[in-house]
Amino acid sequence: MAPISPALRAALSELPSVTALLASPQLADLPHGLVVDGAREVLDGLRRDLRGGALDPTQAPDPSGVVRRVADWVRARRQRRLRRVINATGVVLHTNLGRAPLAPEVAQAVLEVAQGYANVELDLETGRRGGRLTGVEAPLRALTGAERVIAVNNNAAAVLLVLTALGRHREVVVSRGELVEIGGSFRVPDVISAGGARLVEVGATNRTRAADFEAAVTPDTAMLLRVHPSNFRQVGFVERPDRAELVAVARRQGVPLVEDLGSGLIGPVPVEGMGLEGERVERALEAGVDLVCFSGDKLLGGPQAGIIAGRADLVERLRRHPLYRALRLDKLGLVALEATVRMYLDGRQDEVPTRAMLQARPDTLEAAAHQLARQLPGSRVVRDVGVTGGGALPGRGLASWVVRLPDRSADVLAWALRTGDPAVVARVTDGAVQLDPRTVQPSEHADLVAAVVAARSRAAREAASPSSGPADSGTLG
Repeated sequence: MAPISPALRAALSELPSVTALLASPQLADLPHGLVVDGAREVLDGLRRDLRGGALDPTQAPDPSGVVRRVADWVRARRQRRLRRVINATGVVLHTNLGRAPLAPEVAQAVLEVAQGYANVELDLETGRRGGRLTGVEAPLRALTGAERVIAVNNNAAAVLLVLTALGRHREVVVSRGELVEIGGSFRVPDVISAGGARLVEVGATNRTRAADFEAAVTPDTAMLLRVHPSNFRQVGFVERPDRAELVAVARRQGVPLVEDLGSGLIGPVPVEGMGLEGERVERALEAGVDLVCFSGDKLLGGPQAGIIAGRADLVERLRRHPLYRALRLDKLGLVALEATVRMYLDGRQDEVPTRAMLQARPDTLEAAAHQLARQLPGSRVVRDVGVTGGGALPGRGLASWVVRLPDRSADVLAWALRTGDPAVVARVTDGAVQLDPRTVQPSEHADLVAAVVAARSRAAREAASPSSGPADSGTLG
């Protein structure tokens, strides 16, 4: 072990004890338990940085500086963990940021229901018990043409319910090219296994034909499963049976065809030329698919939900299965989903924030970027490409304009933005923080400017005081 230098020995000895910190008047009004934890954490971190060379002994904080660090540690932990974030990344369906933001009227509907009681399973007309899904099923049936509709808490749950209720102890036929893994290590083979079904792989990784499905059907086949590739795209020497071919196979063999659309889309395509036509729920049902599963918080632009639409007899089997109760939506999810789909029913789908962001015109985004840049000295506006995110439209970019904030330490500025109030999540590209107005709500522009001004000031202080810089300067993108 290398000998400890006199400067390091002095810096370590001058660190206050936990007891001394607890006696500090500046910490007296803070929760005692948190102060104890914060004191230990801060002191351990300082000792580690000093001994490891990450902190120069001559720049170690004095006792008052340690007190401030403990106070900051405690205040950070007293903040509500889940809080508002301004999304300036340009990623419309940012999974880490909760995917689709709700329309103002949808948020208001949630607030009204959250503040009191609601007729979740009560028919107000008769005073008797009513259907839990009545409010969402009627508009979704009208929009998709489905015979029946059921909703659970996300699309993974929807697929799991279908496999468990219809495929347990039986065979499910899937193309090898569709045995995908999506976010959170969710793998199609694993969910089939979790549902108690037996996976039957057909075709090759890059080429599968309808004949491969037909040849695999046996008396023990529960369904044919078609899976949206979600967050990856195959190019080159590839082949995938189209929907009509699989419908024909399913009819000849007398087995259901289930399609996991992933994102799913209802109504007109918001962005032409992006390959969205194949994700339209109503088109899948019109083609003869028996059940379609899709998300509520992706292209639909509503709350987290998994929606299953299709044949009445199959949906009824899902509704009666015991697993459905464990996966069903609570009252807040129900009212948010109903309010969102009613906007579609009224022909106001373009007012749903997700759709509005997806179809924002480049010239509109350029004007918004210049408006932001005028209020942020030293920034400049450049062309860029945004993405849909959430596993939708992999490899397809959205033409955009962004505001670049050159800084000597872009990572520190990104950290200051993330940890400010409100928090702002941006991208760091080529040594600069980028703000993409596509995903910034119009009501957030003033807050974004104020947050950037405050973060710049804070980042400058951090840069001038290396001993107190951010512990983690990573950024989401």
